[in-house]
Amino acid sequence: MTGIRTYRGSCHCGAVHFEADIDLSAGTIRCNCTLCAKQRNWAAIVAPAAFRLLQGAAALSAYRCNTGIEQHVFCAVCGIKPFHTGASPQRGPYVAVSVACLDDATAAELAAAPVSWLDGRNDDWTIRTDPIGP
Repeated sequence: MTGIRTYRGSCHCGAVHFEADIDLSAGTIRCNCTLCAKQRNWAAIVAPAAFRLLQGAAALSAYRCNTGIEQHVFCAVCGIKPFHTGASPQRGPYVAVSVACLDDATAAELAAAPVSWLDGRNDDWTIRTDPIGP
């Protein structure tokens, strides 16, 4: 499937619900920074206008590391990190939606989604097509 589709997502316990307009065929991002690597983060990047938090703002807690530009939010009830927000020189403001939290994305859609890699561990945010080691 190609093109933008509205996906619905949530945390594990259901306290947080969102929807986002995502084109999975346009690609997803993996990063090797210590936070993303430990969380096994895999995200689809969207503009803030393409993301809507439907429920659970009060259930979200935030963690900021390094520069503090990115806000890594997680459900304070179940601990799941459904998305994070930030700004990058290449994209400007963005929302990184955890594809694992997309409730209506099929296994086939996720398997077909291209993956790009970032070398966050070395503070190099150049988008690459090959995995980057630690």
